[in-house]
Amino acid sequence: MSRFYHLDKVSETKEKPIIRFEGVGKTYQKGIAALNDINLTINKGEFVFIVGTSGSGKSTLIKLLLKEIEPTEGRIYVEGKDLSRLRSRQVAKYRRNLGVVFQNFRLLPDRNVYENVAFAQRVINTPTSIIRRRVPAMLSSMGLTEKYGSYPNELSGGEQQRVALARALVNNPLILLADEPTGNLDPSNSIEIMSLLNEINKRGTTVIVVTHNKEIVDMMQKRVITLHKGKLVSDEQKGGYSNEL
Repeated sequence: MSRFYHLDKVSETKEKPIIRFEGVGKTYQKGIAALNDINLTINKGEFVFIVGTSGSGKSTLIKLLLKEIEPTEGRIYVEGKDLSRLRSRQVAKYRRNLGVVFQNFRLLPDRNVYENVAFAQRVINTPTSIIRRRVPAMLSSMGLTEKYGSYPNELSGGEQQRVALARALVNNPLILLADEPTGNLDPSNSIEIMSLLNEINKRGTTVIVVTHNKEIVDMMQKRVITLHKGKLVSDEQKGGYSNEL
């Protein structure tokens, strides 16, 4: 990992709130309450697991952070900014500070590895000269130097998730959201991806991982926030999978 791409926009300062939920609730149509009075703070540079059974509100929390949906009540602050005050034209710029990785990779099937990662740069109009420098550096840091010209269907699951990570990180986000990043991977690849996430975190990026994987949570010994039926029932600064589940 000595060649890991330097995330030069990320502050090395820790212990400063980067995310704050104040009394956040979300009720969907037909009165279905997904989240209820969520109060939590995540500091810059933290590595946090969010766990809970299906229907606990984990996906809703991620959607709120991405500003894909709005809370029914309460306030969400990211870097001190009240997300409810963002205008529509400001949302795209806000999301540049968020890297996102999903369980099913979501790679573009008709583009090779290089173009999948470069795409994240092109959509924000990054100059070609910077793309040509930054994308190879990021792919190298993910151990994908030999895979530049490969297409997603030519890669293993672990390789596809590393491409997805490279794409999520190439714009130097302050926060990385990983939604079930090991859900489609075998144990060996799962450990590899978690090691990469840990290294990314050590470089200063705030990492938030949503997962059902008890073994991974127990192994990593990071902060664990547990949701159950829309409520925050446990917040352990260093521990394993909650006994609340």
